[in-house]
Amino acid sequence: MLSFRAGAQVSMTALVPPAGVIQKAQLWNILLVSAGDGPVKVRVALRLMDAKTNEPILTGITRVILLQKGAKQLQADDVMPVQYEYLSPAVDRSVNGLLFAGNYLACYTVVIDDDKTGAGQREDCIPFTIEPVSPPLLNQPAQGSVLESRLPQFTWLPPAPLNLFNDLNYELTVTEVRKNQSPEEAVQQNIPVFRATRLKEMFINYPSSAVALDTGKLYAWSVSARNGSLFAAQTEVWTFRVQSPSKLVKPQGSAYVQLRKELDGTVIHGHRLQLGYTNETGDSSVRYEVVALEEQNRVVQDGVLHLKRGSNLLDVALERKKGLSAGKSYLFRLKNSRLEYWQIKFIYTRED
Repeated sequence: MLSFRAGAQVSMTALVPPAGVIQKAQLWNILLVSAGDGPVKVRVALRLMDAKTNEPILTGITRVILLQKGAKQLQADDVMPVQYEYLSPAVDRSVNGLLFAGNYLACYTVVIDDDKTGAGQREDCIPFTIEPVSPPLLNQPAQGSVLESRLPQFTWLPPAPLNLFNDLNYELTVTEVRKNQSPEEAVQQNIPVFRATRLKEMFINYPSSAVALDTGKLYAWSVSARNGSLFAAQTEVWTFRVQSPSKLVKPQGSAYVQLRKELDGTVIHGHRLQLGYTNETGDSSVRYEVVALEEQNRVVQDGVLHLKRGSNLLDVALERKKGLSAGKSYLFRLKNSRLEYWQIKFIYTRED
């Protein structure tokens, strides 16, 4: 709540909620009090700004309002028509539109008609926050995960309601958690090992060009939602570790590793894949591909496998000439007639 006096005659109190979901029309919920004996004509001017950068978002000025002595509580219908000037795309131009998520300053000036000196004019500002009902929520990697890949995929869920945003984008931060530090302190204080901004999708793969994740360290990650450049909300902070390569599975002799529809954390390594697959669909053949996970999911090898109904033991030779590199992570997957992918991750090693 904001109260101030314009000269000796008129005082104003803005009745803007300090936080929550607010319509643009609610900015005109104000109380005017006239101390003069006769009627006074006034206008109310408004400047709405980004509280962090002080960048103007809109300005508005009401029609002339006739005040008698005493108090007069006003709402949007009492001050219309309002002359608006829109200075940012981050605002809904409809009369009853919602203000988009962010931190704002609403600055008011009471302009008294026939006051040629302007001495009674004074601008006062009130801060308020538009918050989503639900902030974005982290999804994967799960809290406390131990990951087999050094290039994990991060996914999250959007804030709600979405109509509070006209330019929803995300910022992802991944940082190391140091000794005697909480994950929250790490995100706030440490230099990130990876940061991605202006993300439009709710997922991103850790790039091979970023700082390599260390198996001996604990990492924290968090996502903030923004409306354009305006901060809106932030997720919790979750942590993860990267699994040591010594825990990876290496098939020996006639050992075959079963393909699965969902990746279960198993990672194998070698120059030849020995895979088990149950052909429930009775396909006589299926196509397969090898995807380079550290090269923006580029397909480096593909082909056709011939099958029988039921259990199949597949031997797939990996061809170095196709562009496979020793020590790099790949995904093998085949696609059946149900359009299902059956897959496994592996690390390529050269033949001895």
